Amino acid sequence: MKQFQSQAKVRDLCEWTDVPRSSHYYKAHPGPRGMKPTTHTLRKDQLLPNELVVEEMRSILGQDYCVYGYHIMTDALNVLGYLINDKKVYRLMKENHLLLGKIIRTSGKRTWVKFRRINASRPMEYICLDITYIWVQGENRWYYQLAIMDVYSRMILCWIFQKSVRQNDVIALMRHLDLKFGLKGVMIRNDNGSQFIANRVRQTLEALEANQEFTHVATPEENAYIESFHSIQERELLDRFEFSSYYDARQHIEKYMHWYNHIRIHGKLNKKTPAEKWAQGWACSPVKQPFKAAWPGSSRPADAFEKYIRNQPHDSGLDEPGQVAYLCLTGEQAERGFNLNRFEKSVQKIGG
Repeated sequence: MKQFQSQAKVRDLCEWTDVPRSSHYYKAHPGPRGMKPTTHTLRKDQLLPNELVVEEMRSILGQDYCVYGYHIMTDALNVLGYLINDKKVYRLMKENHLLLGKIIRTSGKRTWVKFRRINASRPMEYICLDITYIWVQGENRWYYQLAIMDVYSRMILCWIFQKSVRQNDVIALMRHLDLKFGLKGVMIRNDNGSQFIANRVRQTLEALEANQEFTHVATPEENAYIESFHSIQERELLDRFEFSSYYDARQHIEKYMHWYNHIRIHGKLNKKTPAEKWAQGWACSPVKQPFKAAWPGSSRPADAFEKYIRNQPHDSGLDEPGQVAYLCLTGEQAERGFNLNRFEKSVQKIGG
C-alpha cells in the first residue's frame, strides 16, 4: 500500500486489499498500556510502600511448611489488614521470585539436637539464638529482633533490632562474638530459619571452628532458653509499653537489655543476675579465656589492658596476664566509656 499510496487514495487501496482503514492508521503505543502499577498499599488507613508488603510476604513464607500461592497469600495479607487484591499480590510475588516452585536447597548434613536440656558448666560453652517479632504501634508494622544468649549465665551477649534479619546479619554477629570471646569449640543452637541454615552462615561457623546444631522442625521446646527470654521480655516490656517509632522501641529495648543482664535477678541462677553468674562462671572455670579484643564500648586495645594487669601488685589475684574474663558493657556504661576502677571488681582470675 505504501508503494502505491501516491497513485491512489488510501480508501481505494484499503478496499482493493481488503484491509480496514483503522488497521492502516493504527500506531503501536510506546510502552505498556494502562495505568502504572501502584507503589504503595493501604493497611488500616495507612499507605505503606510495597517493599514492606514484600517483607511481610517473606515473613509469612519463612514459616515451617508454608508454601502459599498468591491466592492464599492474598487472604493472609487481608487478615493482617492489607487492602490488596490477588492480581497485585501475584505481580509482587513474581517480581520478587516468591511464587511456588522455589525450593530452598542446602548442601551438607545438619547436626540435630540430641538432648533438649543443656548442662553448661561455664560461660561460652553453649550459646543459643533466635528471632522474634516486635510490633511498633506508631509505625503500624513489625520489626525483627535477633538475640544471642549464653546458656550458662542466661546473659544476652549481643542483639540487633531492625526491619529484617538476613544471613549477613547473622554472620556479622558471629564474627563479632568471635573477636570478643572466641567461638572455637563453642556449641551454637538455633532453629531451622532460612538465616541459620544458609550455606554461607554454616561455612562461616565452620571456619570459626564453632559447632552448630539445629532443633528439629516445629519443636521450639528444644530451644527453650532463648524462647524463655522472649517470653520474659514480652511480659516485662512489650506488653507494658507502646512504641511510637522504631527509635523509641530501640531505646526501650536497649535499656531493658541492660536491666536484664545487670539488674534483674534470675530464679534459675540462685537469685543472681546474669552478669554476676557470668563473672562467677569465669572465676570458677578451668578453661582460660584469652582477652581477644578491645573492651566493649571502648577504643582501648587489648594490649593496654594486659599492661594494666602486669602493673598490678601480686596480691591482686591476676598473676597470669591476659587470662581474664570480662563483662559486656551496654547502655549507659558503654556511653560513659570504660573505667578501670569500676571494672576492676568484675575481673577475676580464671581457675578460681
